[in-house]
Amino acid sequence: MEPRFNLVGTEVGAKFAKRFGNASLVIIGSTLPKVTQELVMLRVSQVNGCGYCTDAHSKNLAHAGEPAVRINLVAAWREATVFTEDERAALALAEEGTRLADAHHGVSDETWAQVRKHFDDEQIAALVALIAQVNAANRLGVIIRQQGGSYEPGTFETAAN
Repeated sequence: MEPRFNLVGTEVGAKFAKRFGNASLVIIGSTLPKVTQELVMLRVSQVNGCGYCTDAHSKNLAHAGEPAVRINLVAAWREATVFTEDERAALALAEEGTRLADAHHGVSDETWAQVRKHFDDEQIAALVALIAQVNAANRLGVIIRQQGGSYEPGTFETAAN
């Protein structure tokens, strides 16, 4: 399967990508823990089938020193013992916020209560924005068939500066 299109190879695409990346700086600079951010982005990317983003976020976690067992178990986080309660709340919100068409009520009250228990308002704002943004990024990647495998850890941070 070959990529369909180089979005950033166009004027509109390049401008959009720059502004999209700039929006992520607000989330990156928040108090939401970086590992939680990457775990959420990895899980959303797995659910959406975005190879490039799954590659990027798994490599970023490894580069940050996360143990392989935690990275490998993100896809089965509900059946794993290696995630904290706050990470589990964030992963639940990420899944429910991603699978909106699959869940007749969207995000459950139980999941929302867990998120409220573990995160303050600023972190919740960052988490909700992060879930929305990574879903958008996944859709871009899937639509143009952006391939996984070539991502170099830290690329997103370099591009944001």
